[in-house]
Amino acid sequence: MTRQDNKDFTLIRADRLVDGSGSPPIDRGAVLLEGDTIRSVGTQESVVAPEGASVREFVYDGKTVLPGLVDCHVHLNGLGDGRSGDDLVTLPDEVLALQSARNARAHLYSGVTTVRDCGAKQRTTFMLRQAIEMGITVGPRLVLTGRPIAIIGGHLSYFGIEATGPDECRAAVRQLVKEGADFVKITATGGSTKTSIPLRPSFNVDELTAICDEIHKFGKHAAAHCVSSQAMLNCLDAGIDTIIHGRHRDPEGTWVHREDIVERMVEQGVMANCNLGGGSIRQRAMEARAEAGSLTPAEQTQLDDMQRDRDNYVDTIGNMRAAGVRLACGSDSSWGTYPMGLFHKEVEAHVEAGMTPMEAIVSATSDSAKS
Repeated sequence: MTRQDNKDFTLIRADRLVDGSGSPPIDRGAVLLEGDTIRSVGTQESVVAPEGASVREFVYDGKTVLPGLVDCHVHLNGLGDGRSGDDLVTLPDEVLALQSARNARAHLYSGVTTVRDCGAKQRTTFMLRQAIEMGITVGPRLVLTGRPIAIIGGHLSYFGIEATGPDECRAAVRQLVKEGADFVKITATGGSTKTSIPLRPSFNVDELTAICDEIHKFGKHAAAHCVSSQAMLNCLDAGIDTIIHGRHRDPEGTWVHREDIVERMVEQGVMANCNLGGGSIRQRAMEARAEAGSLTPAEQTQLDDMQRDRDNYVDTIGNMRAAGVRLACGSDSSWGTYPMGLFHKEVEAHVEAGMTPMEAIVSATSDSAKS
């Protein structure tokens, strides 16, 4: 290589390198960066800096280097202390902005270099991004929706833009784009929000179509919170890009695998973001109490239901994977009792659900980045 002066290169070496593509690990791997740009990845013998260049070297013996993790589903406003979103939203914007900065830093320092925030109060996350860009605080790359779009009283409606009818839905998208949204989060069913109905669709198909059509007009991505089968079908009719949660349940709560939904997801190239880590944390805490004999009969019933739902969800995920649906890894932290900074638990939960460790890494890097 020819001599290049005044170039800042960084050479990272480690005993093993995983590139996030699913290819086998590289023993004695190396990464060469020029400034912030990756120039070369390969073995330590093949990856070298230009002759005479100024190079900083980092050597990690006994370690593995892999791409920065991408958590495609977070709520930066959350505290992860078990409080409901209905209570969380009562905190002042200033407190939520500071908590968002704390969460962003925790995720970054745990190896997550990009997050997609799926719903926050007012402009708190946009203010955080501005603060990061100004160097006031540190954080990962932020992909933001700002406020989610919900029906009146629907899931996350206390954060979001409440819209009724195709015209209001299109106007909501345009407002979010004006505010700087990188994508749109739609709550296509109810959820934990007290005034919502979890297992029933929220928006009608014409409203969902208006949202997806409008956001695609701006060249952006549409992701929808769906915890019922009918809502998934409605979103597929509307042209959704990513389905979040993706639980095959009827309005009575029964799990019924829908092969027609899976086939359409594959055909339309729709990705799924299935969240497992938060449930694992809650379940293991209750299992520990059960072993100690401290669960009430009602709590034991809750634990049994939790295990049954998890088994059904794992089966659903396995069926989607087998059919060719691509899974993007997103934690849904720091919602409920799932604090940020623990994204590795989401990756581990995907392995517990049947992925190989390499498949889980791909889900948490390149596939999450695509979604």
